[in-house]
Amino acid sequence: MPQTKKIRIAIDAMGGDHAPQSVVAGAVLAEKCYGDFIELILVGQAGKIALELQTLGAEKLPIEVVHCDEVIGMGDEPAESVRKKPNSSIVVGLQLHKEGKADGFISAGNTGAVMAASLLTLGRLKGVNRPAIGSFFPTEKGSAIVLDVGANSDCKAINLYQFALMGALYFSQMFSNDNPRVGLLSIGEEKSKGNELTIASHKLISTADLNFSGNIEGRDILKGKVDVVVCDGFVGNIILKFAESIESFLGELVRRRVRSNIFAKIGALLLKPAFKDLKKNLDYAEYGGAPLLGINGVSIICHGGSSPKAFKNAVRMAKTMIEKNLNDQIENRIAASGSFIASDLKVKQS
Repeated sequence: MPQTKKIRIAIDAMGGDHAPQSVVAGAVLAEKCYGDFIELILVGQAGKIALELQTLGAEKLPIEVVHCDEVIGMGDEPAESVRKKPNSSIVVGLQLHKEGKADGFISAGNTGAVMAASLLTLGRLKGVNRPAIGSFFPTEKGSAIVLDVGANSDCKAINLYQFALMGALYFSQMFSNDNPRVGLLSIGEEKSKGNELTIASHKLISTADLNFSGNIEGRDILKGKVDVVVCDGFVGNIILKFAESIESFLGELVRRRVRSNIFAKIGALLLKPAFKDLKKNLDYAEYGGAPLLGINGVSIICHGGSSPKAFKNAVRMAKTMIEKNLNDQIENRIAASGSFIASDLKVKQS
């Protein structure tokens, strides 16, 4: 029986707060876990990458290195830096993807630059109006994906409609859930609640072939009331940044209480396993990264402070998306809804 062709994934080795150390260490972990199914390409300054591989004793692993001199910094203006730094690790990595030399791309670099370069280099899937970033949140019942969390600050109802379709399909494939619950984030459960955008979006999404739970409120996200949370990127990014602060806030709160008296210290020791599980549930590294859905390719955006574990899990995410042919499914789903959308553009949109 012929060997199945391995999935090739390009990784921006220069992106992130701890690059290239964390990136290279994550690639080594991924190679050891999934090496039978993947081939990794580290894109960036070859000398620095080689040094990290040597430090890890991993220079003989079958990880390809593609050299490029330029790096797009976290503070660089996204669109301008993509144009002015064509030999940057972000641009070169995505170009490898476009040329078919890689099947997916991962970066913890400048989020705006990754989005801009992905759009410019790969383009959108047929029928997709705007791509969206989907981020996973832990809930009382497992996980939920929230989209958009930053790609589109200003949206129309048709955008949120497509976010709902893409998010539901993504959750379904990644979690083997045939009927994920979809909720529209608003200021009240009644369909009349919200601004013009949410009211129009509710009307549009409710007609789709989705398990639509209607409007949900912010408190419902972590309760796990739905599996897919739909909102515009302005609101979604605020939620994301707030959620990122929860772990450190709870940790500091516990530390203060533990230092207060001996009984609290004893209690903390007894609860240590529970605290460990809580930390794991809140750790973004468990999810790997945030997919940019609607792009004609696989582009995963990781947190700037990503650990090696996060990069390893981002590789797993990209691998699964490619194996599931997620983009073909998204195009088919959008195409199937095309006649409805065309006939319903009269719905008032924000």
